[in-house]
Amino acid sequence: MSRTTAPAPADRKDGATTPTGGLTHGLKQRHLSMIALGGVIGAGLFVGSGAGIAAAGPSIVLAYTLSGLLVMLVMRMLGEMSAAYPSSGSFSSHAERAFGSWAGFASGWAFWVLLSVAVGLEGIGAAKIVTGWLPGTPEWAWVALFMLVFCGTNLAAVKNFGEFEFWFAALKVGAIALFLGLGVLAITGVLPGTDSPGTANLFGQGGFLPNGSEGLVIGLLASVFSYGGMETVTIAAAESDNPVQGVAKAVRTAMWRISLFYIGSMAVVVTLIPWDDKAVVEKGPYVAALDHLGIPGAGQIMNVVVLVALLSAMNANIYGSSRIAFSLVGRGLGPQVLGKVFAGVPRPAVLASCFFGFVCVGLNYWSPDKIFPWLLNMIGGVILVVWIFIAASQLVLRRRLEREAPEKLVVRMWLYPGLTYVALAGMAVIFFLMAREADTRVQLYATGAMTLVLAVIGVVRQKARAGEPAGAGAVTPATEEV
Repeated sequence: MSRTTAPAPADRKDGATTPTGGLTHGLKQRHLSMIALGGVIGAGLFVGSGAGIAAAGPSIVLAYTLSGLLVMLVMRMLGEMSAAYPSSGSFSSHAERAFGSWAGFASGWAFWVLLSVAVGLEGIGAAKIVTGWLPGTPEWAWVALFMLVFCGTNLAAVKNFGEFEFWFAALKVGAIALFLGLGVLAITGVLPGTDSPGTANLFGQGGFLPNGSEGLVIGLLASVFSYGGMETVTIAAAESDNPVQGVAKAVRTAMWRISLFYIGSMAVVVTLIPWDDKAVVEKGPYVAALDHLGIPGAGQIMNVVVLVALLSAMNANIYGSSRIAFSLVGRGLGPQVLGKVFAGVPRPAVLASCFFGFVCVGLNYWSPDKIFPWLLNMIGGVILVVWIFIAASQLVLRRRLEREAPEKLVVRMWLYPGLTYVALAGMAVIFFLMAREADTRVQLYATGAMTLVLAVIGVVRQKARAGEPAGAGAVTPATEEV
């Protein structure tokens, strides 16, 4: 039987609670809304999108539109399941419910590796910005400082994470809104000191598709991976005041707003400046566009925003990875020590995620040309694996909900099951395109190998647990709901 409040944790002499419950409900609706909005607004948009523009030219707008539509479908499916079954395990719990513990194990631990590696990546990126302002200071020291700050934040009450992420996300959203406003004024020729570029940059310089369909494909792949991160809101919903209504509202409002920010930003950039301007890649598209407008100090202000975006991503990734690990342990899919809860926070899971982040930073320092790139390739396609699990799980669970508990369908996938199959077809196309491109082919194979290994381990574990006496083992996914 499902429930909307966390089960009462068992008392322990060491002050911890058991893995089956104990998370506090410290996140409010405003936290969830901003986590949903700010979760994907990171370095991928502010900096990484420059490589997509350089490859696709003005057609990057089409690339972001196509990938944005796919993301909206995925988030609608995830929102449907998370509103019906709120859980800190999010898609991992849904996959287990639909297909068995092997699916929850494979998708959950793959995502944990992705988020933990991303923690180190974001820390390295943030340190590079600061050392650019303060040359001569050691990069590793800044990474260590950022890691310690956000590790401490996540070890404290969950409301601290919510407050940090609320203000981080508010700054990012405000910066993009201001950028879009200035961009529209400049494009229309209303901004003082600027002339309207018209459509010269959109259809000149080689046309809308300057590098043909191949350039569009590269831009499409870059845009898909920059959307990763929205899943965090369904993980955070489990610790909100009202998990069901919270995730429903956050998913509904976030999808179209994020699409507007991404697609709108790309449209403004490629309209204002030539797509082949070297500054788009070297400085990032936002800084390049603002420098082009000649607004004093605007470029440096945007660098501050990029720094905040990186720190925000670190904060969110530590939170998300620790909660995924906590959920996996609570379902008997990981080492029990990570499931202990202190003062409503799974502190061992937080420390494990931060430790793995430090390991990634160390690998980048000691072997930047070998081990670290291999690790990056291994996680390169994890987000697509997660999306496939989400879509496949929704196909199974929607039928089950309609049959057993239709009242739980607070959020409904549009035109089910047609659009779910459309989304799966879109993911298959992306996998095919990844296999065609030399740069992404390695990521595809490495991610596939990691997922296969995890799936095999999950199947072995599932068969072993099936032979246990009744009542043995960890709690079921239904018990882990909150």
